[in-house]
Amino acid sequence: MRKFESTRDIIIHTDKFEEAVRFYEQTLALPVTMKSDKLVGFETGSFQLFVDGRDSLRTGPVFEFCVADVDKAKQALLTAGCAVVAEEASVPRCYIRDPHGLVFNLNAK
Repeated sequence: MRKFESTRDIIIHTDKFEEAVRFYEQTLALPVTMKSDKLVGFETGSFQLFVDGRDSLRTGPVFEFCVADVDKAKQALLTAGCAVVAEEASVPRCYIRDPHGLVFNLNAK
């Protein structure tokens, strides 16, 4: 079993939420998979794209890895030179930037 396993989810944060939703829904004609006031998911085929207008994090696209123990994985990543970008347990969000610039969320399996 792998310690880190990717999901199909990629999230982008934007302060132009309505404009972004219109672009992905109308211009690219991506089917909507979920919709709330400030979060919309789109099916792309290979991955599910989420547009998040809840905050103005400027991270670029955020991928997601599932792990058995988020706290243990986070500590191992920090030891390996990664940095926490944003963390909020209620979301759940634990954004990590690796030493090479990739930002990803850690989520529990």
